[in-house]
Amino acid sequence: MKKFKTILLVFLSLFAVVSAKAQTKDYYPGKWDVMVFGTPNGDARLTFVLERKDGKLGGVVQDSTGKETAKITQVDEKDKTATISFTTQGYDVALTIDPVDEDHVKGSLASFDAKGTRKKEGQF
Repeated sequence: MKKFKTILLVFLSLFAVVSAKAQTKDYYPGKWDVMVFGTPNGDARLTFVLERKDGKLGGVVQDSTGKETAKITQVDEKDKTATISFTTQGYDVALTIDPVDEDHVKGSLASFDAKGTRKKEGQF
C-alpha cells in the first residue's frame, strides 16, 4: 500500500508540473492571419507578426502579400485579451482579440468583427 501511495504521489506531482507549464505558455507571439469583416472597403485580411522582446509584445502588420504596412505602436495585455494598436491609412486603430482555442482568436477592430488563425511554421 505504501508503494501505491508513493506512485500516486509521483503521478500527481508530474500532472501538476505539466499543468502549470501549459498555463504559462506565451499565447500571442507568432504570425496571425486576421480577417476583419464588413469594413467600408470590404473584408480586410491582415497578418500580425507578434514577438515578445524584453517582456513586451510588439511587431508589425503585413498585407496579404507579406509586405509590412505598419509597425505595431502598442500592445496592451489584460488577462487573456490583447489590444494591438497601429496606424493605417492615417488612422490610429486598435484590434482587440481573445483566444478561442490554441490557434484561433476572435475580436474586433473599431466596430467590425474579426477572426484570426495562427500561421503554423512553413504554412503560407
